[in-house]
Order: sequence, then C-alpha cells, then structure tokens
Amino acid sequence: MPFTTREVLETIRMVEMEHLDIRAVTLGVSLRDCCDRSIGRVAENVRRKIVERGRNLVPVAQAIQADLGIPIVNKRVAVTPVAAIAESASETDYSPVAEAMDRAGAEIGVDFIGGYSALVQKGCTRGDLALIDSIPLALARTSRVCSSVNVASTRSGINVDAVNRMARVILETARSTRDGIGCCRLVVFANIPDDNPFVAGAMHGFGEPEFVVNVGVSGPGVVRAVLSNMPPDADLGAVAEEVKKTAFKVTRMGELVGREAARRLGVEFGIVDLSLAPTPAIGDSVADILEAMGLERTGTHGTTAALYLLTDAVKKGGAMATSSIGGLSGAFIPVSEDAGMVRAVADRSLSLDKLEAMTAVCSVGLDMIAVPGDTSAETIAAIIADEMAIGVVNHKTTAVRILPVPGRKAGDRVQYGGLLGEAIVMDVNRYSSAGFMRRGGRIPAPLGSLGN
Repeated sequence: MPFTTREVLETIRMVEMEHLDIRAVTLGVSLRDCCDRSIGRVAENVRRKIVERGRNLVPVAQAIQADLGIPIVNKRVAVTPVAAIAESASETDYSPVAEAMDRAGAEIGVDFIGGYSALVQKGCTRGDLALIDSIPLALARTSRVCSSVNVASTRSGINVDAVNRMARVILETARSTRDGIGCCRLVVFANIPDDNPFVAGAMHGFGEPEFVVNVGVSGPGVVRAVLSNMPPDADLGAVAEEVKKTAFKVTRMGELVGREAARRLGVEFGIVDLSLAPTPAIGDSVADILEAMGLERTGTHGTTAALYLLTDAVKKGGAMATSSIGGLSGAFIPVSEDAGMVRAVADRSLSLDKLEAMTAVCSVGLDMIAVPGDTSAETIAAIIADEMAIGVVNHKTTAVRILPVPGRKAGDRVQYGGLLGEAIVMDVNRYSSAGFMRRGGRIPAPLGSLGN
C-alpha cells in the first residue's frame, strides 16, 4: 500500500512536533550453531556471529533515518536464549558469554543485546540454573547485555521455585551495581514473546528465522496531541476512534522502516511491535495520554479503564496497518522512564497496588519500579508471583523489572539518566509473604490451558 503525500506531511509534523520515532530496530540472530564443549569457544563463536551478521545494522539504520527523516532511537541485537547454547559446555560459569556479547555489541555499535535468557516455566535444566546464577556477575561486568527469565506460562503455570531464585538474583544484582542499575537490564516474564524488539526482554525465539529484523514503534506524544485537540465533551467511543486512527499512522511508519531495514540487511522482516513506549521527555508520556482523557492524575479511579481503552485502540489501529504484528503491542508503563508516571508517584496518586491492577490491561507489567533496598527476597518473589498470576490467567505477557535500590527508602529519588529516567522509591506492603513463598513448588496452570 503506497504512502500518500498527506501521510508523508503528517509524519513530518509528528516527528518534528510530537516526539514520533522508531524506538528500536532489533536484529534477531540465532546462536544455535555456536555450541561447544568449552565455554571460551562458545563465547568466541557467539561474538563472531553477532559481529559478522550485525556489523551493518547501525550504518543501515542511520542511512534509513537520513533518507526518510524518521528518528531511530535504538539499534539492538537479540539472540537465542543463552542458557540453551551454553549448556553444551562443561563449565558452569556462563558470564564469559555475556562478556563476549558485550564486546560484540561495542564492536558493531548497538545500544543493547538481549537474550542472556532462560525459559524455566516448568522446570530448570543444568544450563538454566547455571545461567540464572551467573546473572549478577554477567550484568556487573557488562553495559549492553540484557537478561530475561521466563518463569511462568498459561500452559505450564508458575514455577515458584524459579520465582524465589530470581528474587535472590535480583537482590544480588542490585548490590553488585551502582544504585541497583543492573536490575534495569533484568526482567522476569510470564508468556515471554519470541520476537520482542524491546529490552530488557528481547530474545530470539526457537521458532524464528536464523536472522530477522523486528521493529518497535513509539508515539505517546502523537496520541496525546491528538486527544488534546479533541473537544472536552467528546465521548470515549470517539476517543477510541482517534487513538485507532493515530495508531494506524504510527504503525505504517514502523512497517516501512522495518521492511526497508530488512531489505538493506539482506534478512527477513519479522514484526512491528505496536507498543506506545514513553521516554522521560516532557510530552512523551503514556500518563499524559491518560490525563488528556480527563483523569486529574494517573493512578486515580478510572485509570485502569482509560489504560484499557488506550491499549485496545492501539492494537486495533495497528492491526489495520500491518499483518506483521508481534512482540508485546499495546502500551508500556515503565515508571521511571515516563515523566507523567514519575509525577503521579510523587503526588501519591500512583501506588504499587494500582500499578499491578493496570498491568492486567496493558502490554507488559510492573516495569522500572524502584523499591527500598532492604526489601526482603520473599517480598520481591511475592510481587513477581502476583504479576505472573495476572499473565497466566489472562493468557497475556506480563513481566517484572524491579529495582531494589541499596541504602534507599520509600520516597527517595534515584537518577539513572538517559532513557532510564528518574525513579522514586515506592513503598511495599509491610506485612510478610514469606510463609506463602517458602512453600515453593509450582502453581498449576489454569483450566484455560486445556483449550487445545
């Protein structure tokens, strides 16, 4: 479907005035041919393949940006879950693979590399355990590598033993990095997608081609501008229609960039992730969209309904613009990365409990949530378990990227900078969940898992 002159002019305006951009062009790379009995040789195989196939990613993205005038914020690589590749080695410390990934990322100039990952929703192999235990060291020694662990699925239920283990890993990662910043590159999933272009959860799933380009679009500022120009008495059906129309335009731009990047790189085009991904920039906020609908402050009563409207309309509009929908798709609510969310936390409108309710209808889950550094492992595990339950029972992806900040208490502010933004440490429930979480085992899959 060709672009019209009007669409081109609208895109130029959205780029210049409303923070429209391509948030990520992510090259997926299969590492299934990188196995070896030596972890050193696995690491070198991984580094070599990423460099060989990824060396043109940044130049191609820069050329497309120059040719089309559309900003491309991040260039990324996603690889096969490393636990499955490194398990061929006799050693149990997989951090050399993470370091090799980091060197490869520096060599080709990408922002992040995702896929230091394990899939343990039903149980753990030797390689899974080795990778999970190496995460704190791997993240402390690298700056680009992102790690994700899938601990639950609708088909398998919730692996509570893995949840408990990940809670301890998160705390150790926080203690190993400044202000717990390593936890910004670590996420725990239910129903992890194979083709997510966004970090920290990006990975290259086992059903994917050997090489593929996936694109994540962004446009909270565009949607907010459209809603701000609507009559204040427009009903919510009309609001949904305007969001759908805007999502269509944004997705069309993502499809254009993705297909052109794949063509120039000589690889397959994968998906467009439709998620509205905010930044700390003023005016580029999902919270601002919700408030443009009429909420005085994000987090007040009605917020979950407004977020549902937004997420549903984005998906419907995007689905009309491309047949290549994937990833997460909808609306992200990463607290520290969204200036409006930070404002809502500071004003005590937005709490951890309300965020959990909102995750039932948004794209992902509890994202970039800072909590006191002395929060117990059992409490962190229980927060993760609650979020996994929402994903499992609703047949959707949910995730937790939680930041226990050493030495900080509720109300303290932590500056991470760049796209990571500013975190306000949020309070957690003072009552213990330890007795429940220490039971361990696996929470069974819901009855809906029998829908085959």
